[in-house]
Amino acid sequence: MTAQHPVGVGVIGAGNISDQYLTNLTRFPDLRVVVVGDLDTARAETQARAHGVPEWGTAQDVLAHPDVDLVVNLTVPAVHAEVSSAAVAAGKHVWSEKPLAVDRESACALLDRAAAAGLRVGVAPDTVLGPGLQTARRAIARGDIGTPLSAQTVMQYAGPDLWHPNPEFLFAAGAGPLYDMGPYYLTALVALFGPVARVAGVGSTARAVRTVRSGDRAGTEFAVAVPTHVSALAQFDGGGVSQSVFSFDSPLTRTGFVEITGTEGTLVLPDPNTFGGEVRITRVQARDRDPEWEVVAPVGVEAGRGLGVLDLARAVRGGQPHIASGELGYHVLDTLMSIDASVASGESVPVTSTVGEIPLVPEDRDPYAATL
Repeated sequence: MTAQHPVGVGVIGAGNISDQYLTNLTRFPDLRVVVVGDLDTARAETQARAHGVPEWGTAQDVLAHPDVDLVVNLTVPAVHAEVSSAAVAAGKHVWSEKPLAVDRESACALLDRAAAAGLRVGVAPDTVLGPGLQTARRAIARGDIGTPLSAQTVMQYAGPDLWHPNPEFLFAAGAGPLYDMGPYYLTALVALFGPVARVAGVGSTARAVRTVRSGDRAGTEFAVAVPTHVSALAQFDGGGVSQSVFSFDSPLTRTGFVEITGTEGTLVLPDPNTFGGEVRITRVQARDRDPEWEVVAPVGVEAGRGLGVLDLARAVRGGQPHIASGELGYHVLDTLMSIDASVASGESVPVTSTVGEIPLVPEDRDPYAATL
């Protein structure tokens, strides 16, 4: 690639999440979305036309397109590794929705092939680049809560069968609340505490069969292949600990709950499935008093999904590391799979992978500026 024009982007997968990606990717001056591909080419055409993308077709049309430098993989989790590997084989950098793969072997093979070819792999969630988490990281680095000690996270509601018109894949292997929503929370925790060393988990499945409850297929039943409630403990290399709930079984919706407790205060983060939101700190007070809150001034531009694609593209052109890297995605996947193994075995499980310190987003970074 040369540095005289925006990075050419091809999108594979024109499902629900593609709207958010395409809305943002087509607004970043450093990117040029040239083609959308899908198994359903009519759906690819609809999305391409809706977002002003000039071409559409199949996944192979995206991979073969000479103007595509970077493939955005928005397919279902079961084929993430297959599609990303095909992109690497076609000589393209790749950004994948989470998780990186549904098994360690195909994830490692993908990263090895990309490294051998001199290509980059980035992995969602890119919410880690948003001003919410970035502001929290800077607050911790300044010592605003002293030494961080522990974390609590909660993501619980009645499940995506309530609203998704085709929810079956969210209850299949490689999904469920742990793999579908866990990456947002685990990626945030790794960014704040560093690599995970050991995990323990318990899980349950409330119903073996669920029913589609919205859209044209409402009333359709489908089998559930994964635990739909998981409680997990994690110990980090640096000594911190966390406890997390991931559930599709709760009538009480409680999502986006992330608290980091330090020696001098507790930091409350915004929902890690979002890019912005308020960061607050409370300090030690009498038990019978309501907490007093300090609001931490946000740093950065919110933008939205696709921010990681932009960071990857700019990093490729600039020769610097990208933030939501394949290595980070693999460590999060390894952690999730270790939690899954603990649920199955009833024993704590070590996490054998690691990841280096995750770079901060420069405070003055503007996704809407033309830099390439």
